[in-house]
Amino acid sequence: MDKDKVLIIDDSAVQGEFLCSVLSGDYEVTTCQTAREGLDKAKEGSFSLILLDIVMPDMDGFMLLQELKATDLTRHIPVILLTSLADIQYEERGLLLGAVDYVAKPFSPVIIKARVNTHIQLYHYQTHFKQQALVDGLTGIPNRRRYESDSLTKWQDAIRFGLPFSIFMMDIDHFKLYNDTFGHPAGDQVISSVAKTVSAHFRRATDLFARYGGEEFVAVFLGNNSQSAFDFVKSIRQAVEDLHIPHNSPVSPWVTVSIGGVSIIPKAGDDYATFLKLADTMLYDAKRFGRNQVVWYSENKEQWRER
Repeated sequence: MDKDKVLIIDDSAVQGEFLCSVLSGDYEVTTCQTAREGLDKAKEGSFSLILLDIVMPDMDGFMLLQELKATDLTRHIPVILLTSLADIQYEERGLLLGAVDYVAKPFSPVIIKARVNTHIQLYHYQTHFKQQALVDGLTGIPNRRRYESDSLTKWQDAIRFGLPFSIFMMDIDHFKLYNDTFGHPAGDQVISSVAKTVSAHFRRATDLFARYGGEEFVAVFLGNNSQSAFDFVKSIRQAVEDLHIPHNSPVSPWVTVSIGGVSIIPKAGDDYATFLKLADTMLYDAKRFGRNQVVWYSENKEQWRER
């Protein structure tokens, strides 16, 4: 089992070596002697805890703590402040800035190990619950809350790097009829099976496929031009039909899905909500044109129909 990673930021080499000797048996420890080096290192690694000295020459610990809490890559990492400044005002300031604990020097190895263990365990509990809150309980894929958070980040990445960006909305065809015919437990199993089949197509770190609500799903993915995205999504629709889940809908003897989407290369000032609404309009058209098909809006402002 991999050890948790602990980052020590302290300008005193002696202090850093002492802390390293105390903790290295239980944790993978990295030491830095300047605030700037510590900030850079914190951005690089998946640390479970940071031990931060307050008194340092280039940037004091309070300033560095503010930087850590203002940076997306590091704001989640718990920070314990270490200092010889035994004043309640310093302790209050550190806690208000986001530190989880404050330990005054000199300190015993037993106290340090106990504090570090406590806050790493709390970090794992919090991380677990946060992850659970972002996962759909029925399907195990990201839920709408996770989608609303991550989709905007991916949108900004596409703008920053000039990448094609695709969005689609997907609906299980005549799902109410399925529920009325086979019952809600069977309907839940269909939602789960469709989610599993579709999510298997999304393997890249830049992909996001989530349950939007009920029998509706949403996806965003980067790097595909319109034709590539259209072909990819058609293969997803076909994969669902190929599950051959029986259904007595007017569309097909099997469970099918309708998909509407759009591909663009977004620019600064473009509104994500506008293109999400356009994808939803394409989904509406896919249903209007007969369902069990993909309708796509290309970068050249052309509407493509699968059938």
